[in-house]
Amino acid sequence: MIQEIYIIDDDESSILVFEELFKNDKEFKFISVTSDKIDYALKNIPSIIIINEDAIEVDVLELCKRIRRDEDNSITPIIVVSSETERNHRIEILKESVEYYIKKPVNAQYLYYTIKNLSRLLTINRRISPLTGLPGNVQIHAELKKRISNHEEFSVLYLDLDNFKAYNDVYGFLKGDEIIKFTADTIIRCIHSNITDNAFIGHIGGDDFIAIVPILHCEKLCESIIANFDVEVTKFFTEDDNEKGYIEVANRKGIIEQFPLTSISIGVVEADKDRFSNMLEIGEIGAQVKHAAKSVMGSSYAIDKRKNIS
Repeated sequence: MIQEIYIIDDDESSILVFEELFKNDKEFKFISVTSDKIDYALKNIPSIIIINEDAIEVDVLELCKRIRRDEDNSITPIIVVSSETERNHRIEILKESVEYYIKKPVNAQYLYYTIKNLSRLLTINRRISPLTGLPGNVQIHAELKKRISNHEEFSVLYLDLDNFKAYNDVYGFLKGDEIIKFTADTIIRCIHSNITDNAFIGHIGGDDFIAIVPILHCEKLCESIIANFDVEVTKFFTEDDNEKGYIEVANRKGIIEQFPLTSISIGVVEADKDRFSNMLEIGEIGAQVKHAAKSVMGSSYAIDKRKNIS
């Protein structure tokens, strides 16, 4: 997975220093961001943010506060590089949950290994999917356990693709990976558009995803995901397949079978306060409602609204 690192610096040529330093590390992509483009750039959620305090026109302390207030970047690691020698200034910046404050002149090897080690820790801590960049099963289980332990009310969306194996058989696994990444992006975009806080998105594996959101938002969210998915998924098929509305695949006996174009099914479990005692109970109900959604032709969702009776 390519990790995007933003260099916030009004001198766009400074990125050349990082590119030269990391020329043999293909997993990093450095992107120059001027101070007037910060808000726009933060919408893309970088892996690490490096701020060159000496080369920006905005106050670095206010900038760090702004980044930490941004929901999508509240935990994005920040490195501040500066020639400022005032001790209290450094402390004030570190108070804003800035991971590193590096004083100039900067030793190139120190900067290199700081970024490398921070990136490694980031990957370990997030337990991310290498394909989508979303949290994997370790983080998913921890999130569900936390919400159950806190006696929260929430909805769990189990999402997966229909006829995806047939797509891979026809178009190949590389194209299949593109659909997986597109699906992840669609889920993320729709959740960010419909929900302002307390949402979690994870990649279980393959074409299976999970989202944990407030109960009140789940129906509107499902409709948004399906509408966006159905419109945009067509770009992954040839014009001929789109016109037909299906793809043809030879089975093991060599017989040609027809499969509808890839769609998305969503099973939703509404977890009222204290309805479930563990995540396995949620998973069992989730499998049932997702099966109900998949029994419908095309993209669809099904919601389990059974209440806890005590």
